[in-house]
Amino acid sequence: MEFNQPAGKNLFDTARVVGKPLHRVDGPLKVTGTAPYAYERHDVVAKQLYGYPVGSAISHGRILSMETEAARAAPGVRAVVTTLDIEPLGIWNYNVARLFGGDKVEHYHQAIAVVVADTFEQARAAAALIKTEYEEGDPADFDLDAAFERVQGSGEPGTLVGDVEGAFRSAAAVVDQMYRTPSQSHMMMEQHAAIVDWSDGGEMTVWTSNQMIEWNRQSLATNFDIDPDTIRVESPYVGGGFGGKLWLRADEVLAAIGSRAAKAPVKLALPRPFMMNNTTHRSATVQRIRLAANADGKLTGIWHEVASHSLPGGRGENATAQTPFFYAAPNRRVQHHIIEMSLPEASDMRAPGEASGLMALEVAMDEMAEALEMDPVEFRIVNDTKVNPSDPDQPFSERHFVECLKRGAEAFGWQDRNRTPAGKREGQWLIGHGMAGAYRGAPTLNSGARVRLSGGKLVVETDMTDIGTGSYTILAQTAAEVMGLTVEDVEMRLGNSAYPVSSGSGGQFGAASSTAGVYAACLALREKIAEQLKVEDPEFRDGRVIAGDTDTALADLEGEIVAEDTMTFGDFKKGYKLATFGAHFVEVAVHRGSGEIRVRRMVAVADSGRILNPITARSQVIGGMTMGVGAALSEEMALDTGRGMFANHDLAGYEVAVHADIPEQEVIFLDTVDEISSPLKAKGVGELGLCGVAAAVANAVYNATGVRVRDYPVTLDKMIDRMPAV
Repeated sequence: MEFNQPAGKNLFDTARVVGKPLHRVDGPLKVTGTAPYAYERHDVVAKQLYGYPVGSAISHGRILSMETEAARAAPGVRAVVTTLDIEPLGIWNYNVARLFGGDKVEHYHQAIAVVVADTFEQARAAAALIKTEYEEGDPADFDLDAAFERVQGSGEPGTLVGDVEGAFRSAAAVVDQMYRTPSQSHMMMEQHAAIVDWSDGGEMTVWTSNQMIEWNRQSLATNFDIDPDTIRVESPYVGGGFGGKLWLRADEVLAAIGSRAAKAPVKLALPRPFMMNNTTHRSATVQRIRLAANADGKLTGIWHEVASHSLPGGRGENATAQTPFFYAAPNRRVQHHIIEMSLPEASDMRAPGEASGLMALEVAMDEMAEALEMDPVEFRIVNDTKVNPSDPDQPFSERHFVECLKRGAEAFGWQDRNRTPAGKREGQWLIGHGMAGAYRGAPTLNSGARVRLSGGKLVVETDMTDIGTGSYTILAQTAAEVMGLTVEDVEMRLGNSAYPVSSGSGGQFGAASSTAGVYAACLALREKIAEQLKVEDPEFRDGRVIAGDTDTALADLEGEIVAEDTMTFGDFKKGYKLATFGAHFVEVAVHRGSGEIRVRRMVAVADSGRILNPITARSQVIGGMTMGVGAALSEEMALDTGRGMFANHDLAGYEVAVHADIPEQEVIFLDTVDEISSPLKAKGVGELGLCGVAAAVANAVYNATGVRVRDYPVTLDKMIDRMPAV
């Protein structure tokens, strides 16, 4: 089925199930600890052995030799495979570093060996016995600031509109500042883990934790140069991904190699330190933002130039992602420079590009508002646009950014905010208020599903994943809505490559795409039922099929009826710019003696089309808000420039926000729909919830103290010597 024109009026406009605040259908499994996560699939195959990885101790160079005799002779060891034992594996489209094989080292903790043993402890102990001799490469340069200075202004910009230099020459006010964001880690609770049965070297079965089943299957096929149809992948529950589990990683590859060598199923989880250096992360950025404005507050020029780091061939972190589209300005130059560095692989992390880009852009917007002596909310309203400012012939399908700003300001009490930096105190605490706009694109991907109706019960099969986002629930709601059933009548089966290929979970495309796929499959099922009953245009309601004189219970239909379809998205969407919008408001308290920062309350407003389930959507937004607090105040991968590795490789050294850091959170969803986006008129919200949050916190800290920090995270050491006198 092709979505080839605006949705128009349809059954979701009078929905009985979709859009309702239903609790998660997988909730009981989660809270009772019975949801089957990858490493805990003890019952899927017998006689599982344990694998343990060995990672490179250098950042780049070559391996000269590996002594494995002691490891092979250690108690319980069934197999040892080193990177020197096999030819380099293939590399799929979205991986940059090779995951195993050969003597070349591209980054610290790149996998160089796997040990398989009867127990986890035996595998770990034997892995420590392997001795590796390296030839290190030439000293590497990890200075991103210096690299930015070298490339600034060079090359072709990604977006160049109008006379940018002229806009700055004639401007009434100019902001020109440097901003820096650090490398960040996904650090999800569930580590990368897999059980692989490739014991006969033929059919490969993988139980893993991955966001994209079909991509994962194709990646494995490319790595091992085998037919993808010989691979089955299951990932029904994912304990957090945030983009880190979009791509194949070393856990599956090592478990597969170990299984083939030991001739038995192997389970392997990457140790927590490997999360920092073996898997992917968000690249650090250096950003220069120049804004030009007239005296009336209208932006006349935007110049946003960014450098981020990557291994050769990688994408880095394009922090300019939002800048061509968010605010009106007739002249703009936008450019992203990718700097090659011998650091672990940089790749997608929740809201890649926009998250780090808005950390800078939304601070720069506040700085311009201050220069113009304008309210930051009003300044953003003045610079709203209904068309793509980089292509004025392309309208936004829906854009309610101004309403987000106004609703948020009202709910937060923005009118009563502190208006003078460092001007409001409560005892030992300086009180500040800040806000920021939010922008994130709204893509969709083709998505399929299969539905089976028998005895009035519906089974839905799709390889869509649930990474904690509520996929089980919103897909069950969609199927129930289309078939006139209750959610209790629907059984969801997700995350299995035996099912039709879906969009998968990522990029904020999962909800809008996968629900459309289930909708397509259910429409195909309705057609089959209509054919069986020999009726036209039947209504499906309360478990019954109604058409003219026909009124039949779905439970009374003969046999199992099966239908399958894939929703594809037509080219008509290219005539529109699709995006989601939001606004974040934050109150902080900063201790005037120590510089300690406490977030006190937060309000978020989201414009994301139809909200499929307010409960699961709210959970996504408050999760993004929490992640944004961490990005603003604590999260930073500490780069050891001597070793080319990130040193704070656990949750003690890499500090994410915890319960004590998060105060009152309020989430408001606008009552909007987007008929260009999908048949359900929905868009994503999971990444939007993070966008702009860190800047709102940073702006609030400035409002509290009068100290502007443009180098994240905003920590007391960057403020203490500039704080107002006690």
